[in-house]
Amino acid sequence: MNITHARLVTLPVADQDLAKDFYVGTLGFDVLVDRQMGPVRWLQVAPKGAQTSFALSTAEQGFTPGSATGIMLETTDLDTDCAQLAKAGAAIEGPTDLPWGRQATLTDPDGNSFVLSAPAPADF
Repeated sequence: MNITHARLVTLPVADQDLAKDFYVGTLGFDVLVDRQMGPVRWLQVAPKGAQTSFALSTAEQGFTPGSATGIMLETTDLDTDCAQLAKAGAAIEGPTDLPWGRQATLTDPDGNSFVLSAPAPADF
């Protein structure tokens, strides 16, 4: 096998403009693609420099808004990011110290849920 990484994760959203505001305005992601493709809008965002990006897709594209769970996002400063997200009104819980590292949970406006994680400890 020659798989090197996950390229794209679909995030089901109800309103692409509201989702774009959250992912770009609140999380600081970059817009990689935002264009109309026939009857659907292709909206793709990603953290700066990331190999994996996210397609913000609607029910018209066959997805149920808010159904994505368990996606892990890594941060170099969990405490600062949690504080900034809380200040911006994002649904964030934590951070919490766990045997495998420090994490917080984050939910987007549609109910898609993420784990925001500090880098794993060296001894994990």
